[in-house]
Amino acid sequence: MAIKTIDPKAITTPELHKILLAAVAPRPIALASTIDEDGQVNLSPFSFFNVFSANPPILIFSPARRGRDNTVKHTYENVKAHKEVVINIVNYDIVEQMSLSSTEYAKAVNEFEKAGFTQVASEVVQPPRVGEAPVSFECTIDRVMELGADGGAGNLVISRVQRIHIQDQYLNDNGDLDTQKLDLVARMGESWYCRASGDALFEIPKPIFNKGIGVDQLPKHVLQSTVLTGNHLGRLGNMETIPSTTAIASLKESEAVQKILSGANEDQLLHVHQAAVKAIENNDLEKALTLLFCLN
Repeated sequence: MAIKTIDPKAITTPELHKILLAAVAPRPIALASTIDEDGQVNLSPFSFFNVFSANPPILIFSPARRGRDNTVKHTYENVKAHKEVVINIVNYDIVEQMSLSSTEYAKAVNEFEKAGFTQVASEVVQPPRVGEAPVSFECTIDRVMELGADGGAGNLVISRVQRIHIQDQYLNDNGDLDTQKLDLVARMGESWYCRASGDALFEIPKPIFNKGIGVDQLPKHVLQSTVLTGNHLGRLGNMETIPSTTAIASLKESEAVQKILSGANEDQLLHVHQAAVKAIENNDLEKALTLLFCLN
């Protein structure tokens, strides 16, 4: 397998920026509302963003220095002058308006108005929140960490959540945020975005509290399979125990397995692996694992 290896110091900042944004994705989007020392409102999106702590509740985003001329964004200037921000979460319903708000308007221009967003008064901070956002976090700024002085350098805005506003329509019957209803969007490389809804969403059971057997404990023929993928192996390796000899013997006696095992050795391997994949897709991991051990 061919590999392209790059020394970050050997390429330009725009080239490096392009690689980082395409590879480190999808990234959630912080639609950040701030005010300057005169109380003028600014609204701008940032995809260098995530949650980093629940206790205390900390969100961090980074209004990086512009690579082309090393200037800084109004958001950066604002959080240095007035240590408050509202971080609004972006879903599909407002993604085009969010994109419009990223336009580099003059300092006196209110992006709420340009993007057609509703300006809603916050409870404990001065910057307003976006009325259309599914979730908004009123935050105070703990500190701003400057990562460099050259173009492309990030400025980490470490924000402490003081209030959370959630629109009721995005809650499930238990009062929890519903991922399917949220329909969130995320930033990819270049002009690409992705949408977290429909077939793009899938679940993976969380690892068990006890230690899984690990992929290294699976039969050698499983590790060499051309049918079972790394994802399949990961699911099987999370099983808590290797099947008992009794369970393996019992499954071997079943008519379906007897039919598989009656074929030539190469056919046995292929058909057992295919049957195991089907069992995994049906979330019958115990059957899949036992089936694979029938050839061990």
